[in-house]
Amino acid sequence: MSKILIVEDISEMSELISIYLKKAGMETLVCDTAEGALIELQKLVEDDSFDLIILDINLPGMDGFQFLETMRHEFHTPVLILSARGTDDDMVRGLSLGADEYVTKPFSPRVLTARVEAMLRRSAAPAAGQQTVISFGEFRLNTDNYILKRGDMRVLMPNKELEILILLAQAEGAPITPDDIYKKVWGDSFGDITTVAVHIQRIRKKIEADPSSPSFLKTSHGQGYYFDNSGENRS
Repeated sequence: MSKILIVEDISEMSELISIYLKKAGMETLVCDTAEGALIELQKLVEDDSFDLIILDINLPGMDGFQFLETMRHEFHTPVLILSARGTDDDMVRGLSLGADEYVTKPFSPRVLTARVEAMLRRSAAPAAGQQTVISFGEFRLNTDNYILKRGDMRVLMPNKELEILILLAQAEGAPITPDDIYKKVWGDSFGDITTVAVHIQRIRKKIEADPSSPSFLKTSHGQGYYFDNSGENRS
């Protein structure tokens, strides 16, 4: 049974979300503060951790952005931001800090539940029939358990970033357009490709010696992004 942490200070809202998720067969825990949510995360060992976090932004004390920035130093749990704050700046900030999805209020509980289920499926079931471990430079990317290591050290990276990195690495140098990346990773035909660019920037900061002149995750102008370990540029 999937375990969902709901971080929401409005009890009517968290209760509504819990009802729908429980009907879908999930277990939920509600925290009305970010500080309380961090405590709950720390309580659980890796084998019994939360499968997904639904996070509000406007919280008393530490807000959702601060919570996200803090937890990403240690936890890889997929995060869906659910907030009334729906400006482009808010969305870009949330995604830049490590959120995997951003849903604005008001929302449909049924659609939210479907999005949560889709995120859980993507998190639990990487594509079959692909190379299990991909090595590049000092890095080893395990595509089965979504773990990236540099030497013996694990590189902290949210699921969406790992999905993009795996998608491009498994394409073996073939460029993939931002639209196609969005469709394959987010499962949506229509979306803001700015989201893809934000995630690409975050990945480069973690795997490139110089993110402004990448060696691995490159841009093929007019074609999209591609993964290349050779150091050669495409025109």
